[in-house]
Amino acid sequence: MSFTEKANRIFHQAIDDYHRKDHVDTPVSNPYKADSIEHSLYLKCWIDTVQWHLEDIIRDPDINPVEALALKRRIDRSNQDRTDLVEEIDTYFRKLYRNVEPLEDARLNTESPAWAIDRLSILALKIWHMQEQTERTDADTAHVARCQAKLDVLKEQQKDLSTAIDQLLEDIEAGRKYMKVYRQMKMYNDPATNPVLYKK
Repeated sequence: MSFTEKANRIFHQAIDDYHRKDHVDTPVSNPYKADSIEHSLYLKCWIDTVQWHLEDIIRDPDINPVEALALKRRIDRSNQDRTDLVEEIDTYFRKLYRNVEPLEDARLNTESPAWAIDRLSILALKIWHMQEQTERTDADTAHVARCQAKLDVLKEQQKDLSTAIDQLLEDIEAGRKYMKVYRQMKMYNDPATNPVLYKK
């Protein structure tokens, strides 16, 4: 089984597990061993899934403004958790390939493996929810057809991205490419770098 086959299976599992209760306050029950890559992948997709639904809720035009502000701050925290976890997954790959000597002509990829995996997790969510749209009995046939066409494209994107990630990992393992872990250094969450906060 390739890395992305495992990742896609875990992502689907996390999304299915969330939708058993389908509530943003459902506590995560990660079935994988702590400190394993499987645990990180499951948690990554769980965070993405909760945030997906928070983004739905906050777009309610009738939402109470106080509730909306609380949700916005919760989404900000979720984004930071998501970023931290991506960096954790990249650290896993750095350790996995730490003894690989890059070839003299090795190249740096445009993004790290974990940031590509981040996109793969979001794609799994898009596919799950677009599939849901194709199964609606309260929507007209035109809506279902449009969503089916989008679902077909999303599945193709998932296949292509999965292939690209597996090829990237193969290239890193063979020394044809090398990777670095870049910290995101988000400034708006840091009271020392957000001028709205440090000027108070």
